Amino acid sequence: MISNKENQRDLILKTALNTIEIEAEALYALKTSLDDNFVNAVLEIYNCKGRIVITGIGKSALIAKKIVATLNSTGSPSLFMHAADAIHGDLGMIQKEDIVICLSKSGETPEIKVLVPLVKTLGSKLIALVSYSDSYLAKRADHFILIPITKEADPNNLAPTASTASQMSAGDAIATALLALKGFGAGDFAQFHPGGSIGKQLYLRVSDLYPNNSKPLVYEESSLRETILEMTSKRLGVTIVLNQDQKITGIITDGDLRRMLESEKDLTNILAKDIMSASPVTIDSNAMAVDALNTMRENSITQLAVVVDEAYAGVIHLHDLINEGLI
Repeated sequence: MISNKENQRDLILKTALNTIEIEAEALYALKTSLDDNFVNAVLEIYNCKGRIVITGIGKSALIAKKIVATLNSTGSPSLFMHAADAIHGDLGMIQKEDIVICLSKSGETPEIKVLVPLVKTLGSKLIALVSYSDSYLAKRADHFILIPITKEADPNNLAPTASTASQMSAGDAIATALLALKGFGAGDFAQFHPGGSIGKQLYLRVSDLYPNNSKPLVYEESSLRETILEMTSKRLGVTIVLNQDQKITGIITDGDLRRMLESEKDLTNILAKDIMSASPVTIDSNAMAVDALNTMRENSITQLAVVVDEAYAGVIHLHDLINEGLI
């Protein structure tokens, strides 16, 4: 056991960097190994009339669950089946038109050897993600994707690390290849991610938010008193300034008021047009809410005037976006 803190620090960094290097090498080996076997396997999945059943045991089973989640979220119906449970009743979830993807580093585990002939008997296609091309699993699969591994990242070369990193990467590669073949776009992605910040970035629009706010407005000739009362009553810390043609000509914020009060001694004849910042940034009501957020960030502001067909419609505030979890 190493007790010296400096030696502990060196050991931690050395081990961590070595782990990342070994896993990076494994991913590079995977990259250079992809060939027509991978292409044919993806095409088989793409043309599948049933579901994608992904199985494995041990750490491979955990990676299988992650791949299932990724495939489902990108429009490829998938389900997880633990290889050990499959031979004790769960095999009934597999239908003939389904495709079974089996993850196994060795391709020789007892559960896999029992499972493979059962899958073949059902008539389902079998795709293997395996690290040994001469293994039991690789030889009996309809398609196999080689996951080349020379060593694991742990000091004893035992714990699944580089192998599971490569399995996960191969799963992502399958999912994104299917996504590309399907022409799966942002709108499709939103359909499967309606909750959380990801979904809201893809479907939430400015028009969903600004109607919940008051619509502060004054005119260029409005007095200072009228301006302050409007800002106070609408509680957004801002008011839009219109001309007599109902066109937006400016915006007044709390900051504009403070700066005016600091610089002006005689407030008697102050009008809204004397305080406002001209030509404020606006956003169309049909724009995505995330675009409103980006516009605020780019301009270092917290409110935007919303327009419908170039006419003033209301205000969207940074707090609206925060409340929706976009930040």
